[in-house]
Amino acid sequence: MPDAAILDRLRAAVEAGFDAEVAFLSEIVRFPSRRGAEGPLQDHLARSFAARGYVVDRYTLADVPLEAHPKAAPMVGVDPAGSVQVVATRRGSDPAARSVILQGHVDVVPEGPAEMWTDPPFSGRVRDGWLYGRGAHDMKAGVAAMVFAMDAIRGAGLVPRGDVHLQTVTEEESTGNGALSTLLRGYRADACLIPEPTGGTITRAHTGTLWFRLRVTGVPVHVMMADRGTNAILSAMHLIRALQEHTVRLNEAAHHDPIYRAVANPIKFSPGIIRGGDWASSTPAWCEVDCRIGLLPGTEVADAMAAVERCIAEARAGDDFLANNPPQVTWHGFQADGYVLEPGSEAERVLAAAHQQVFGEAMGERLSTAVNDTRYYGRYFGMPGLCYGPRGEGAHGFDERTELDFLKRTTLSIAAFVADWCGVEEAT
Repeated sequence: MPDAAILDRLRAAVEAGFDAEVAFLSEIVRFPSRRGAEGPLQDHLARSFAARGYVVDRYTLADVPLEAHPKAAPMVGVDPAGSVQVVATRRGSDPAARSVILQGHVDVVPEGPAEMWTDPPFSGRVRDGWLYGRGAHDMKAGVAAMVFAMDAIRGAGLVPRGDVHLQTVTEEESTGNGALSTLLRGYRADACLIPEPTGGTITRAHTGTLWFRLRVTGVPVHVMMADRGTNAILSAMHLIRALQEHTVRLNEAAHHDPIYRAVANPIKFSPGIIRGGDWASSTPAWCEVDCRIGLLPGTEVADAMAAVERCIAEARAGDDFLANNPPQVTWHGFQADGYVLEPGSEAERVLAAAHQQVFGEAMGERLSTAVNDTRYYGRYFGMPGLCYGPRGEGAHGFDERTELDFLKRTTLSIAAFVADWCGVEEAT
């Protein structure tokens, strides 16, 4: 861990820069960086990194051969040429010193009806110690923490001896291809820290995620003869109920999982988007439902996909119409494995020591029933993938917000981690 004198210098630098950090976070929250529209924010961040003296690599997913990697996920509805990634690098003075990747995603989920927010969803407003807005919690606060942790090291008159790569990526909320692209572009380090909003705990494991689309077609008739026609929406509902029952069985089996057995219902299923029909007085001829289902870290993606397809086939066999009109299942978006951060790595030890210094208590751990990008670094590319960050509320919901005092302490904790992990020396 950094000695007390260095920690005091870092603490003073974080404190001196915190108003600027809050202003930075508020500004990036005001960018409506929904999926496919992250470019303006990424350009803003690239300019900000360049002004700080980083060597900046700005590229798009079209510039990287994603198809060459078996864990690239099929994108849907987004042009890869418009999906901008940014890597900002500061080389250390010692090639033998340990290096680190600090990575955060800037894509946010849709905000929903604006009238259901207390403040406008992209306001970045500060009130009573919290900063509000879509993405403030998930995970632009973490992006601010990693950027200003590095600013604090510089503000303390220090420079890391090892290489540091700051990465802001897209597609975390839908495929993970942004994180994968940085690795395929050649960026490596001895550890990766992703400051997702974990409330100061480390994510010991996360489940995997699959996205798929069900499409059901039927024969439309006038509603006065509805009992003689078909209803694609009702047929889709039949399949959704079958998938809900499938999820119950998966969660019963999870009672025996060595990692998730203590977590109630770790496998989550959600029919998240529904479209169907053309006229209220006609039985609908078509229905599409976009769905998400989880899988445990020990489950292969292909096996989880096959289980979903078996469930749909069995449900179809019990329905007079579906038996002769097979629904279509299209796999797109997430095809994400789960990931377990095995305890005992030196990177985790250094992070735990930094947390203890800053927060005065041991770093807890959590099991996540959602996915994050650490799987790419830890499972496929052999570097510890640490998921640890600030605290907030309302991820993917209304009135999303991050707690500013906790953000300040998290920024210091990350700065202390980088200082210890990479080593620091006096700036010249």
